Amino acid sequence: MKKIVIAIDGFSGCGKSSTAKAVAKTLNYTYIDSGAMYRAVTLHFINSFTNLTNPKEVLKALSTLKIEFHKNEETGFQETYLNGLNVEKQIRTMKVSERVSEVSKLKDVRQELVAQQKRLGRHKGVVMDGRDIGTVVFPDADLKVFMTADLIIRAERRQQELLEKGDLVELDKIVHNLGERDRIDSSRDISPLKKADDAVEIDTSYLDFDDQVTQIVKLAKEKIEA
Repeated sequence: MKKIVIAIDGFSGCGKSSTAKAVAKTLNYTYIDSGAMYRAVTLHFINSFTNLTNPKEVLKALSTLKIEFHKNEETGFQETYLNGLNVEKQIRTMKVSERVSEVSKLKDVRQELVAQQKRLGRHKGVVMDGRDIGTVVFPDADLKVFMTADLIIRAERRQQELLEKGDLVELDKIVHNLGERDRIDSSRDISPLKKADDAVEIDTSYLDFDDQVTQIVKLAKEKIEA
């Protein structure tokens, strides 16, 4: 059976990562969490007190960056490691969320991570989610999906995720954060967030999680069997 590349793009809080993980698990594909990679870089910059306006400091920090994904045998899902340490929980905090778009728009950061992502998808059989996967990283992906959802619904979902991790954040603050990230991601000069011309759009505002996964798996199987 042939293997394909599945690119899932969309706004923050649409459920891209959790959906992509489940799709990969269902198809027995490798899941590459591009958002986690940018979050890991952001955490690395925070920890090393990197001045984002200083290109030399940015390049120096990138030279000591190593991001890996290792499967958690208990959950079956991959988790993010930064320079040998599991940072899956740390990269999901508001401290990182508030700075990740600022880091993501840096040319040197994007060039480094896009190069890594292209290498990871070279042999196909992968699912990757992010903001420029179908337009920049894998423009020739066999299946492209663009996920969207109402801003308030996205904020409520993100608030629940944070609450489950013991982090209580006011809804207004999350709405503002997501709105700012939408604005920055969609208007940046380098690899802006946009729907690829041949992407299938899925509005997840009123879809439950299983329906999201089922829709994408069905689309993938149609491509695989074509």
